[in-house]
Amino acid sequence: MTLFSLAKKNMIGNFSSYLVYFISLVFSIVIYFTFVSLQYSKKIQDSIALSDIMSFMFMASSIILILFVAIFILYSNSFFTRKRKREVGLYSMLGLQKKTIGIMLFYENLIMGLLSLVIGILLGTLLSKLFSMILIKLMGSTAEIDFSISIGAIIQTVIVFMIIILFTSIQGYRLIYRFKLIELFHAEKKGEQVPTTSLVSTIIGVILLTLSYFLILRPFPDDLNGSYIMKNYGLALVTLVIGTSLFFRSVTVYLLKLSQKNKSRYYRGTNLIETSQLLYRIKGNARTFTIIALLSAATISFFGATYSGYYGNEKSSTEDVPFSYAHLSKGQEFDTKIENIINGDKEHPITAQLDIPIIEVKGKLSFDLGYEINPIKLISVSSFNQATKALDREETIKLSRNQAAVIKPRLTEFTETDFKGKNITLDQTNQKLTFTTMVNGSVLPFDFPDFYVVVSDDMFTKLSKQLTPLTYKVYEVENEKTTEATSLKVSRLIDGDFQVHSSFYTEYKEGKEGNALNLFIFGFLGLVFLAATGSIIYFKQLTEASENKSNYEILRKVGVSKKALRKSVNKQTFFVFGLPLTVGLIHSSIILHFITNFLSNLIGASIIVPILTAMGAFVIIYIVYYVLTVNTYHKIVNK
Repeated sequence: MTLFSLAKKNMIGNFSSYLVYFISLVFSIVIYFTFVSLQYSKKIQDSIALSDIMSFMFMASSIILILFVAIFILYSNSFFTRKRKREVGLYSMLGLQKKTIGIMLFYENLIMGLLSLVIGILLGTLLSKLFSMILIKLMGSTAEIDFSISIGAIIQTVIVFMIIILFTSIQGYRLIYRFKLIELFHAEKKGEQVPTTSLVSTIIGVILLTLSYFLILRPFPDDLNGSYIMKNYGLALVTLVIGTSLFFRSVTVYLLKLSQKNKSRYYRGTNLIETSQLLYRIKGNARTFTIIALLSAATISFFGATYSGYYGNEKSSTEDVPFSYAHLSKGQEFDTKIENIINGDKEHPITAQLDIPIIEVKGKLSFDLGYEINPIKLISVSSFNQATKALDREETIKLSRNQAAVIKPRLTEFTETDFKGKNITLDQTNQKLTFTTMVNGSVLPFDFPDFYVVVSDDMFTKLSKQLTPLTYKVYEVENEKTTEATSLKVSRLIDGDFQVHSSFYTEYKEGKEGNALNLFIFGFLGLVFLAATGSIIYFKQLTEASENKSNYEILRKVGVSKKALRKSVNKQTFFVFGLPLTVGLIHSSIILHFITNFLSNLIGASIIVPILTAMGAFVIIYIVYYVLTVNTYHKIVNK
């Protein structure tokens, strides 16, 4: 029997143990290959407006995926290494040279890696069209995607994962040289010590977690700047990481030991078995739990935030570009050219067409708003009410003489109390106006400084005699989300009037594409992270099941039924899966609450559905891993 055939036989014999690792690795390769294929796809890039951004984002996500997969593979191998130490020690005791055993282990890792690489590329090639269609669907594009094989993507994927596979294979080869024979046989007995903890470290862990939550949730100061963000949220990140680590290393141990003191519960049924097992294993699991909890929080937060942006894109676009088209009047010839283009689109008839005169003027508030207001843009109350009617808004206002209303600046948290009863003085005319209310919803595209003031018709007429108004022409059309061809023609002529696009469709389309890219990337990266973290717990439990097999045999001999043992396995596994998941969900809830403060103003829509979707998807996938782990664990210890 050759070393290669022996390695192949060992791999087949242990394949059930490697199955989840193998599936996770294949899935990672499929996702990486998909990203690279989309990056190379000329047809997809030609069908979207953000092709340059897409290429960069897929390249960046591919790098992140490479780093994560490399760490995941190395981490997974460490579990298999411990499981194989006794087997390797037996080979050594039977007379095989270290070099020979090392080559055999090298072959095993190499075969497993190459097999997963081949299957991953084949599946990626078959599924690339499906993933491309998902991306195109998310972006709202109508491009036709043909089945194609990207040679460049295959070559890049092979090179990247061959480097990772060769590195892990070399790590397997070095296993035999890193341990003495006695260490290999007694590897499974290491770490079986009662963990020690102190009340001080437990209290510090709770304090650090509480402090991190406080720093994340504290309101933004009026003088928000980069220095504050770095100091406040940098400190929050550090305390969150350290606090999470101390929670699993000290707080969890303290609570488990506390449960032992409740004798009536501790000695009931199999509680003694579960508590003792968890207590003995918590020290070895603490680092794994910490990584999984933090990674889970980051994954849920990023996915929830990106889904929220996608979910509220239409609302956000409507806020930024209220009318289907808007442009600054530049003379009769120019205005007529634009009007003819819009009128020529018979599939999207005009439902409203208005001229909105604007007076730009500098002024000073009677109070410190902490927001740049100049130049102030004045709108007459009649023009504002006509515009709101054309946009099917219910809010109209009435003003007289020196009364004024401020339109809430976009992306701010100002309330009516910030303005009501306060004054603004216009510099050029020395005219003082008093704010009576604040209204939501501008009528012109975003153009910083986004400070619009509605004044009475009499006041607007009076100021028009001193300052020449600018006229903005706006159009509202039917089915504005499908005006691609007309918007492109109009944008070529009038883009530059505003800081955002002057047509609703262009803003909506680019927003949808950008958010779809984020959702696609973070969604699939999140699935990889989920598969990896679930696999890590699975490997950990599998290793512990093999090490505890003799203990369960003793329990069966003293009369404990298999049903009771299965119940014990269920409870232990639930704790192992549930604890880091629960901590991760709590962390992500705090982070998402912080993000909500941004997004509620940014997109103007409820993000409860996206957040619950992200959390629900995470929990469902973990439940699948839990069921798989319980069944496998039970087969090992009870057969």
